[in-house]
Parts: sequence; C-alpha cells; structure tokens
Amino acid sequence: MEATASAKYLRGSAQKARLVVDMIRGKDVNQALAILRFSKKRAATSIEKCMRSAIANANEAAEKANISIDPDDLWVRTAFVDRGPTKNRRRVRPAPQGRAYREQRHFCHVTISLSNDAKPEPKVKGAKPAASEPAKPAKLAESKGRKRGGAAAAPRAKKAAPKTAPKAVATEAAEKPAAKKASKKKTEKSEE
Repeated sequence: MEATASAKYLRGSAQKARLVVDMIRGKDVNQALAILRFSKKRAATSIEKCMRSAIANANEAAEKANISIDPDDLWVRTAFVDRGPTKNRRRVRPAPQGRAYREQRHFCHVTISLSNDAKPEPKVKGAKPAASEPAKPAKLAESKGRKRGGAAAAPRAKKAAPKTAPKAVATEAAEKPAAKKASKKKTEKSEE
C-alpha cells in the first residue's frame, strides 16, 4: 500500500529543502522522523509535518480498505521538492549610494510518498551480475570508472626516461663535443 502527502508553499528555497529530503529518502519512517527531528536545517520542521501527514494518510487509507497496517513497517518510497512561485515575495534591500538590491524570497512544494511493500535490495558496486541479468558490455563497464572532463582531466602521457646507450657509444658521444670545443679554441688562437 502506498500513501502520499504534499506540503505546498513552504517558505525557503527548493535547493535547501532538497538537502533535507535527500537525507530521508529510502529510510524507515521512524529513522526518517528521528533524522528530521534532530536536523539543524530550517526546512526540516515543515518536512517533518508533511511526513506525519503521509503516515496519517496511510493509516486512513488502510482503514478505508479494511486492512491493518503497522506504521513501523512504512518506509519513504519517494520524496522530492519542486520550486514554488516567487511572484509576490520580491523584496528590496537598501544598498550603498542610494541603490537597491532586489531579493526574491522563495517558496517550495514538498511531496513524500510512503509504502509498506518490501524494499528493493540495494545494488552493491563491483558485484557480479546474476545469471538472469544480462551482462554489461566491457566498454561500458570500463568507462564507468573513469572521470569525465575536458583536456585538463585527460590522462597525461608519461615521459619515458632516456634509454641508456652502450658504454662505447656513450664515450664517443662525450668525446665529440669536447673535440669540437678544442677545435674552436685552436681556431680562435690561430686568428689572433
């Protein structure tokens, strides 16, 4: 059984309310209520009211269907926050040198859906797929591990260390520059 509750026109931005909703998504009702009760976020109190409303809706729907439901078996199936209007909540804040900064005070809409169905098991990273699941292509699985980005995020080519030449070749190479320097000095002396 599934029950939904929504709270509309809550004060505060949707971005800030999403931080609270993300903490409770997928949790048991008792655990979610504890998180909301002890959260320091301002949006938590109004989201807690919406959660309690969803629990009451689940109980009411169960009574109408003549089903007994235990509120402890409920868990947060979906929870999301939508942006509300800012039309009538525009304010002006005084600024230096006679200017004024416009402020928009935000509203948001919260929707929480509870369910008493069995929770889907979380997928474990690195686990091999079961025989019933189709295997992912190797290229796709390989690309998941890499971070994406521009040229700055591209892997750098490793500089190869210069290969050491055989000793005979190395000594000849060292003698050649010395011989050239000596021949330059001789030509300078002869010119004087």
